[in-house]
Amino acid sequence: MPVEPPSPPAVPPSGVPGPEQGDGSVVVERQPAKVVPPPMYQVVMLNDDYTPMEFVVMVLQEYFKRDLETATQIMLKIHHEGRGVCGVYSKDVAATKVELVLAAARRGGHPLQCIMEAA
Repeated sequence: MPVEPPSPPAVPPSGVPGPEQGDGSVVVERQPAKVVPPPMYQVVMLNDDYTPMEFVVMVLQEYFKRDLETATQIMLKIHHEGRGVCGVYSKDVAATKVELVLAAARRGGHPLQCIMEAA
């Protein structure tokens, strides 16, 4: 069985310039996209004279996944300095954590305050 040679490539119509005819087109190299990380926010708990220290430690363990020792250290910082950073998160996550803490404090009948600040 004889094999036919491949056919030559198609030639563009005479009115359309090709790359070999110098059509003046410019090839632009694609630049890699620069991804900017989202702004981060600190979740800060504020001291008050009524919320029990055990409740603050429980909130830090439950909502911020802190171990007992770390939660106790953060609670003591809140107690002595008036405020303490519970964690640093993206805006949506920080806002959700603040709402969870405030809801838990309301359910427990405590005046605990929690805010978020730009990190």
